Amino acid sequence: MTGQPESKVEVAKRRGRHLRGTIAETLGSERTHFGQDDTHLLKFHGTYQQDDRDARRALEAAGLEKSYAFMVRVAIPAGAVTAEQYLGLERLADGHANGTLRVTTRQGFQFHGVLKGDLKHTIAGINEALLTTIAACGDVQRNVMGCSAPLGDADHATVRQIAEALAAELRPASRAYHEIWLDGEKQVSTESEEPFYQDRYLPRKFKTAVGLSTDNCVDIWSQDVGLLAIVQDGRIQGFNLLVGGGLGMTHNKGDTTARLAQPLGFVPTEHGVEAVRLVAAIFRDHGNRGDRRHARLKYLLAEWGIHRFREEFQRRASFTLGPPVALPPLPFHDHLGRHRQSDGRWFYGVFIQSGRIVDTPGHALKTALHEIVTRLRPGIRLTGQQNLLLTDLDADGIETVERILQAHGVTLPTRLSAARRFSMACPALPTCGLAVAESERAIPAILDQFEAELESLGLRDAPLTIRMTGGPNGCARPYTADLAFVGRSLGLYNVYVGGGLAGDRLVDLYRADVPVEELLGTMRPLLQRWAAERTGNEGLGDFYQRLMGLRAVRSVVTGRELPTIDLVPLEVAR
Repeated sequence: MTGQPESKVEVAKRRGRHLRGTIAETLGSERTHFGQDDTHLLKFHGTYQQDDRDARRALEAAGLEKSYAFMVRVAIPAGAVTAEQYLGLERLADGHANGTLRVTTRQGFQFHGVLKGDLKHTIAGINEALLTTIAACGDVQRNVMGCSAPLGDADHATVRQIAEALAAELRPASRAYHEIWLDGEKQVSTESEEPFYQDRYLPRKFKTAVGLSTDNCVDIWSQDVGLLAIVQDGRIQGFNLLVGGGLGMTHNKGDTTARLAQPLGFVPTEHGVEAVRLVAAIFRDHGNRGDRRHARLKYLLAEWGIHRFREEFQRRASFTLGPPVALPPLPFHDHLGRHRQSDGRWFYGVFIQSGRIVDTPGHALKTALHEIVTRLRPGIRLTGQQNLLLTDLDADGIETVERILQAHGVTLPTRLSAARRFSMACPALPTCGLAVAESERAIPAILDQFEAELESLGLRDAPLTIRMTGGPNGCARPYTADLAFVGRSLGLYNVYVGGGLAGDRLVDLYRADVPVEELLGTMRPLLQRWAAERTGNEGLGDFYQRLMGLRAVRSVVTGRELPTIDLVPLEVAR
């Protein structure tokens, strides 16, 4: 603890009667939105109060209130749902939201545009589908990620089981959720209602992932805590426990940083859930509750150092923490396209631009997925790259999937450029209250420009992750990408370079305050050098690091612009 006065959010949590606040009273009223304290508590229930920022100025000028609506997020451990659950969520999106489903970068679903009058129907409907929104947001453990590939082997099955166990272990115990949204019997809030979270929950959000040393599809280095399964001879031998990752920061605040997680030690498989609970408990007891910019676990690690943190962990643990297992760089798979399961069946990975399942002219993705799921009844897995896997298909089913996708104008993964295939973007404007620039609405045109340039340079299929966010909060994990555009203000972006597919390296600030129309021009000299001087299948981030002199991997985004690099194209220099 810092000795600072507690923040307004901490006050709201402490006075909120274990997440009740006055949410039920406002739901039953004619009000179009909730008061400030309740908006903090609503996040724990899985929803954010937002407004249409495109309309905000005109409404204000007319003396009218904001156009309020809600984002509702579903927590889905390891991203696994059934066909029936998918179709149920689709019906809710059509009946109570804006008709779209959005796959999140944490393997969940989001609804956008839900009005207050439809909020209870939406959340209750999600629960009727045997899913939940509780702990999808808020100062608790968020949705637990896990490698989603349905390969049918014991290792992937173990990852999913542990992800589900972690979600259950650290889900809030308060009955407020059932009282408010599911018409459960009302109870009086007591001190014993939340034996783990108590009355103030965690200082900030807490992101957990369970990954495999054979596949970093969950970007495990970016998590507050990660269980990295050590796979040897086809079996999980235990976990490297990683702590202190987190990619959010604030513009012009040099004391806010993006960090990668550090190995704390080796944990036997049977103690994996306990290990995460212990890390969360240390964070609960010692995290910063006065300054929310410094309230993430990574800042506690920075203040204490890894050795003190390990000592505190070991003091609380029922087992001995071993030294972490040395590993080579983790491979990465996006699981798109056709893949065989161990039982002889198939799964198929479908690319979803920015995670948005919607029909647009010439690209009827939502209709295509509806037809596939209705006809074939596959299992469904969501990935950390905002994509969707259709599982348990026979050989005819795989052919049917591709025929339906193509008939609806959906490009098959084998025909995507690398730049588009590995791209991600956050929702940003007009809904996100934190966004200062466009992201999801801007990235298609930007990718069009970069695809044409890369094609002309012979780089269409070269490894390249392009990620875009409407602000510095890191929602689409920009700070581990080869190339990232992070919104500074409307139409202006900071450009970052130097990460890569593996997710184990942070970026450098390459150029600050670049107008959106100049993003390609700003990057063209580096792209030309990459095309002319790359070796083998070297990605842009790897090439950049080599160009900069193979410097040590950084653990912090410095926030300062590097000296200008001589990027005169090779053929011109000669």
